[in-house]
Amino acid sequence: MTIETIALDPNTSGVVAVGMSGGVDSAVATALLVKQGYRVFGVTAKMTQEYSRCCADEDVLRAATMCAQLGIAHHVVDVCDGFQSSVIDPFMTSYLAGKTPSPCVDCNREIKFGILLERAMELGADTVATGHYVRLSEYEGSRQLVRGVDRTKDQSYFLSRLTQEQLKHVLFPLGEMQKREVSQLAADFDLEARKSRESQELCFVTEGTHGEWIDLRSLETQGPGDIVDVEGNILGQHRGVHHYTIGQRKGLGVAVGHPIFIIKIDAEHNRIVVGERELSMSRDVRLRDVQWSSKQPQCGMSLLCQVRYNHRAAPCQISEGEGSSLSATFDEPQFAITPGQLAVFYDEDRIVGSGWIC
Repeated sequence: MTIETIALDPNTSGVVAVGMSGGVDSAVATALLVKQGYRVFGVTAKMTQEYSRCCADEDVLRAATMCAQLGIAHHVVDVCDGFQSSVIDPFMTSYLAGKTPSPCVDCNREIKFGILLERAMELGADTVATGHYVRLSEYEGSRQLVRGVDRTKDQSYFLSRLTQEQLKHVLFPLGEMQKREVSQLAADFDLEARKSRESQELCFVTEGTHGEWIDLRSLETQGPGDIVDVEGNILGQHRGVHHYTIGQRKGLGVAVGHPIFIIKIDAEHNRIVVGERELSMSRDVRLRDVQWSSKQPQCGMSLLCQVRYNHRAAPCQISEGEGSSLSATFDEPQFAITPGQLAVFYDEDRIVGSGWIC
């Protein structure tokens, strides 16, 4: 099936605010829109009062410098309170409950295309553009996200919870491009951002692991507990359930003569259950808070389902559920389907829906 994506057109998009992180991708997106004739200004979110790998003071300065280079205005928007309540607090709560959160999904929906979009429109923008590698299409009267052309950089998974109202006001200038093309444009445009670092880690976890970061900031951690096998035999001690995730093999501190993996995190009893890899395989996934891009697919329809960012989407059939809950069954067992992560449904490269794994 050929997917028709929405082409950029400076004559129909009004004023565009580009969300600028200080990195290469958002810098090139800004320069492209300026050079294509869009009316553009830059906007950078101040996410946290602590140091961050994204939108730190040095990144804000780099974004402002690039806007000056391009001859456009630059605004800084303080979203610290919203970022704390919508991203950081749920991140800690989820890990302490034995789940594995996806804070970038929350950040995109609530902050970058939530608060920042609202503030940008108050500043006169009609649309917000970003440097995400993803495309847009119109399908059955609704806007839907399509994987970016560069599959190694595709970020559609992290944007899959955007609403129809949000999708009406976004542009993704890099969706049709390869990363190597973007890097070359940064050099051709002589952008300051071409010298910036590119991080794949959580922007706000800036020291140690996520578990150590939580240890320093939460008084609600349960502390060490038992690591047990499926029969309940104690094999060792863990550091706290928030240090671990389903499917984890390394860092358990337990030796049984063969590889073992975390197959369950029981936060209520403060214990971690381990077993052989096949015990981490499952064909079934239950979801909550499911949302569809247009009408809900029929029960039994075959789709591709991606259960975490670095997972290769696999064929499945969806089942009916109650309200916004449903189940899906994979054609083949999948490794480490993890509570707290997002499952995203695709029809080829087009996102049709998503839900949280419960």
